[in-house]
Amino acid sequence: MPDPAPIDALLPEILTALAAHPRLVLQAPPGAGKTTRVPPALLAAPWRADRRILMLEPRRIAARAAAEFMAAQRGEAVGASVGYRIRFESKVSAATRIEVVTEGILTRMIQDDPELRGIAAIVFDEFHERHLQGDLGAALALDVQANLRPDLRLLIMSATLDGERVARWFDAPQLLSQGRSFPVRIAHPPARQGEAWPERGWTTHLRRSVELALTENEGDVLAFLPGKREIEQAAGALAGLTVQAIRIVPLHGELALSEQRAALAAAAPGTRRVVLATNVAESSLTLPGVRSVVDLGIAREPAFDPNSGFTRLTSVAISQASADQRAGRAGRLAAGSAYRLWPQSKRLDAERRAEISQVELSQLALELAGWGADSLPWLDAPPAGPLAQARDLLQRLGALDAGQRITPLGQRMLALGATPRLAAALLRAPTDQRSFAADLIALVEARNPLRGEDVRRDDFRLRVAALSAWRRRDPRLREYAAHPDALAAIAQLADGWRRRAGERGEARRESAMEISSSTAVGDLLMHAFPDRIARQDPADARRYTLANGRGARLVEESSLLGEPWLVIVDLRHEQRDSLIFAAAPLDPERLQRDFAERFGERRNVRWNRTTRAVEAFIERHFDAIVLERRSVPAQPEDAVPALLAAVRELGLEALPWSEQAIDLRRRVNALRGWNPELGLPDFSDAALLSSLEDWLAPFLAGKRRLDALQASELSNALAARLDHRLRNALDEQAPLVVAVPSGMQRAIDYTDETAPVLAVKLQELFGLADTPRIAAGK
Repeated sequence: MPDPAPIDALLPEILTALAAHPRLVLQAPPGAGKTTRVPPALLAAPWRADRRILMLEPRRIAARAAAEFMAAQRGEAVGASVGYRIRFESKVSAATRIEVVTEGILTRMIQDDPELRGIAAIVFDEFHERHLQGDLGAALALDVQANLRPDLRLLIMSATLDGERVARWFDAPQLLSQGRSFPVRIAHPPARQGEAWPERGWTTHLRRSVELALTENEGDVLAFLPGKREIEQAAGALAGLTVQAIRIVPLHGELALSEQRAALAAAAPGTRRVVLATNVAESSLTLPGVRSVVDLGIAREPAFDPNSGFTRLTSVAISQASADQRAGRAGRLAAGSAYRLWPQSKRLDAERRAEISQVELSQLALELAGWGADSLPWLDAPPAGPLAQARDLLQRLGALDAGQRITPLGQRMLALGATPRLAAALLRAPTDQRSFAADLIALVEARNPLRGEDVRRDDFRLRVAALSAWRRRDPRLREYAAHPDALAAIAQLADGWRRRAGERGEARRESAMEISSSTAVGDLLMHAFPDRIARQDPADARRYTLANGRGARLVEESSLLGEPWLVIVDLRHEQRDSLIFAAAPLDPERLQRDFAERFGERRNVRWNRTTRAVEAFIERHFDAIVLERRSVPAQPEDAVPALLAAVRELGLEALPWSEQAIDLRRRVNALRGWNPELGLPDFSDAALLSSLEDWLAPFLAGKRRLDALQASELSNALAARLDHRLRNALDEQAPLVVAVPSGMQRAIDYTDETAPVLAVKLQELFGLADTPRIAAGK
C-alpha cells in the first residue's frame, strides 16, 4: 500500500463534486499528492464507464515521472494501465486508462477528435504555470464540453493560483486540500561586490550559500537555477566542496532519461546530494531527501523575440508565488531552510504572467483557424494586436487564405505540431530534400552550436556544415569552433522531426546533409521566413530590403557581402536598419517558382519632395521589394491622393495662404468657441488635415504640383465649407471691421481667438454711445 498523502482525505469529496458537476477546481499545495493520487481515484467513478482519464502535465520530465510513479504504485510497468505521451516519445497501450500527456499533445488530440471519444475526464495539473498550450487546451475543452460532450469531466489542479478567479471562469466549485509541510526558515545571504546575479561572481555567492545550507541543515540541498548553462557553471563552482560525501546532481529537460531518473531517486546511504535544477523541480516532481533550498530567484520563461521571429526563453525574476513554492520544497520531510540569493527588500510580482500575453501567437492563430472559432472561453484572451500579426504571418506562410481560413497546407502544418515557421519549411521542401529540411529546422530551433569567434559568423551555412561534419565524424570538424554536445542534441532533435515527417533510413539522412549548392540552405529556409527574404540595395552593398518593407544591414565582418538575395534567420532590430546576425543566400529563380503568387506589378504614385511634383511608376515587385521600376505619366486621378499625402507630410503651411484665408480661419475658430450653438466647422490645423479629402481635394483636381494651387482657390475651398446661413452669422457676429464715430471703418484682429482686438485712436471714438460688441453681444 502506498504511504498516505494529505489529499487522500479529500478524494471522496472530489468524486462527489464531479458526480454532481462536470467541472471542478482543486487547490492543493506541493506535497499534497494531487498529481499521483487524484487520477487513480477517478477510475472508480461511475461516470468514467471504462473510458480513459487524461492528465495534462506542463513539463515532459514531470509527465514521465508521474506516469512511472502511478504505474509503480499499481505494480505495473508504465504503458499498461498508466501511460504517457510526450514530444517524440509514447508509452501507451490498449489497456491504458490513465494517460499523462504534455500540452501540445492534448491540443492535437482535441483537434483530431473534437468529441474526445473514449475520454471521460481531462485533468489539468499545475495550471498555475499558465503555459499558452495549457490555456488553449482548457479553452478548447470547455468548448467541447459546452457543445459536444456535456458528460466530459474537467478538473483543474494547482498549488498556487487565484483559485476564486479560476473557479469563476470555470463556473465550478472549488476544493482546497492541506499539504504536507513543515516550517521553513527564510534567509537572504548577502552578496558581496560583483556577486549578485547576473554579475560574473554569482557562482561564488551560490557556492557560499550551498556550503551554508549543508552546514546548517541535514539532508540534501536543492538549488534552483535558470537553465542548463547555469547548472554547468554552478557544477564547476561547487566541485571540490569540503563537506564529506557530496554528489552534485543536475536536473533539467535535456538530460538523458537515465540521468533524469537518477536525479529523482534518493541519495545512497551515507551520501548527501546537491541537486542543481531548473524550475522543473518547482512543482509536480518529488525529490526525496531535500531539507534545504538555495534559490537564485531567476527562471527562463518564454517571450517573443522579434530578432529571431520566434518565442525564445529569456531570464526573468521569478514571482512571489514561485518563490514560496520553491521554498516549500525544503519543508516536505521536516523543518528546513530556504536561502534566497536576492536582497530581502526586492519586491517580486505576485504571480507568473500568462504566456498568452507575452509570446508569439502564430501557433495559437493556426490552432484557432483549425478549430474554426475565435470566441473560446478564455481565462485571459489573446491580445488583439499580436494575434493580427500572427495571422498576417500565417498568410505569408500559406497556412491561411485571404479570408483567414485554414488552407490544406495549414492543416498539414497543424498536424505536424511544429511552430508554423518550421512546419512550413519542412512541409514545403521537395520530397528528396525533406530529410535535409529536418536538419535545418533543428538548427534554427536550437541555440547556435558554434562557439568562440565562430559564434559571430553570420553565414548560417557554417552551422549546417558543422553538423554535417559531426555526423560523418569528419576530421574537418576541428575547423569549426562547435560544441559536440550541442551538435549531438541538434542531431537528436532533427531525427525527431525526420520521424515526424515520415523520413526513414540512416544512409538517406546522411546524404541529405550534403549541401548540393550554395543556395540549398536558403532555398529551404525561405519558407520559414518569407517575411525576411531580402534583396541587396543597388546603391549600398551592405544594405538589404526585406519582403516586409524593413531595412537590414550586414555586420562589418560579414562573410555574406556581395550576395544579391538572402533569407535572414536572426537579426537585431535597430531604430533604422536592423543588423543581420544569421542568413543564407537563396536562388531568385527558386523564389520565383515557390512564391509566384507574391510577385506582381503595381502602379505607384508618389510625391517627390525634391521636384515638389507628383510622379508615377510601374513597379515589378516581390512583396515590398521593388525589383524594377519604370516611369510613366501621372494620371489626374492618381495625382490628388499623392498631393493630399504631401500636405499631410509637409503640413498646412505648404499651402498658399492669403491674408483673406488666414483671417477667415481665425474668425471662424473664434466664433466657434464663443457661440458653439451655431455649428460652425472646425478650422483648426488638426481638423483641416484630417478632412483634406472633403474640402481641399476638389480644388486639386487636374493638378500635379502643389504650387499649381492658387491662393484664391485655397480661400474658396475654405469658404465653401460655410453655407449661406453660417456665412451670414459669421459676418454679423464676427465682422471684419467696425464703423467708428469718426466715420472710418477699423479692422478687428482675431489673432487671439479668446480676446479680439480693435486698434483705434481714442479721438475717433468721441461720441460713441456704447462699447463695441461682437459675437451676439458677448
